[in-house]
Amino acid sequence: MTDRSRAEALDAQDPLAPFRSRFAIADDGLVYLDGNSLGRLPAATAGRIDDVVRSQWGERLIRSWTEGWMDLPLEVGDRLGTALLGARPGETVVCDNVTVNTYKALHAAMSLRPDRSTIVAHRGEFPTDRYVTRSVAQARGGRVWWIGEAEEVSPSPVTASVVADGLDDDVAVVLLSVVDYRSAAIADVEGITRAAHEAGAVVVWDCSHAVGSVPLQLHDLEADLAVGCTYKYVNGGPGAPAFVWAHQRHHDALANPVPGWMGHADPFAMGPAYEPAPGVRRFMTGTPSAIALAAVDEGVALLAEAGIEAVRAKSVLLTSYAVELHDAWLAPRGVELASPRDGAVRGSHVTLRHPEARLLTEALTDRGVIPDFRNPDGIRVGLAPLYTTFTEVHDGLAALRDLLHALPA
Repeated sequence: MTDRSRAEALDAQDPLAPFRSRFAIADDGLVYLDGNSLGRLPAATAGRIDDVVRSQWGERLIRSWTEGWMDLPLEVGDRLGTALLGARPGETVVCDNVTVNTYKALHAAMSLRPDRSTIVAHRGEFPTDRYVTRSVAQARGGRVWWIGEAEEVSPSPVTASVVADGLDDDVAVVLLSVVDYRSAAIADVEGITRAAHEAGAVVVWDCSHAVGSVPLQLHDLEADLAVGCTYKYVNGGPGAPAFVWAHQRHHDALANPVPGWMGHADPFAMGPAYEPAPGVRRFMTGTPSAIALAAVDEGVALLAEAGIEAVRAKSVLLTSYAVELHDAWLAPRGVELASPRDGAVRGSHVTLRHPEARLLTEALTDRGVIPDFRNPDGIRVGLAPLYTTFTEVHDGLAALRDLLHALPA
């Protein structure tokens, strides 16, 4: 089971294997296991950006705004939404970053329930989500009802019953991540959405660790709003813009708390008062980056070509293989699996806990194996199906095994 030849055989059978050649991989000997933080560079992205810079900017100059740039946030949003979110056209816009979009989405969601003042969120959410949640609740004279534990990294997914314990007739919004950034546990999106709606609340889903690796059906599940980043599994580049998704049934009632000129019904009217654009475009604020949007578009195109179901199938195989190697090599040396064992509720990374996680992560990096450290004792092994190989998983965890053998017993 642990022989390298098994990994090589899995790579030989992998239908997505050809996609690895579509990425700019400068050092094929580097074992990159951090695609859940920053995805690799698609090979076509450099040429696409070069065209934007040299031709669209360098030659066409400001004319490029009316020749396509103005529509990029919605066009790229539609391609991302339909391929990865289960969205309908006109429900997704790519703009700003996750922090800003979470702020906008939470305020908009609270405005949908003006007679309520409570936000339900998880104590273990990504820090930005917690910070923004507290800020929005305070600004609107409300409170946050926290569920779950802050310190414990649990492999158990957030369930509808856990959320239901915090629901009452004052809850306006539930904010949760689809995939837990620490454990990779996938929340019960369908059940939680249904429970929130039955209690009269709306849900904002943070899809940052799911988009591009876990299929989503936000429209058909009648979710309300969602946000997410594009620099992880979407491979949009460092600091790539995020997205806002909103179900079309809410569009006319949504209010952006940051009424920027690009979210105006007629940005160039320069009128005295703000009039929101129809649909999800109203979530735009300032001028978007045509260069960054082009990079996101290339990442989305690769995933759309591969198909999110095929991506998910390989993701489950990759993470299951990592779990097998953990059990055989790492568990006997005191490493704890902090991710679900059931691949059906596990995202595309595996978290391993060890008291010397920081030291081990630094030593792995020195050996040409790049995972991701998460305070206080987590090593996240991010497996991006379009370019991560089974051989990389084998070699990376074999390096960790060797380091563990070198530690004092």
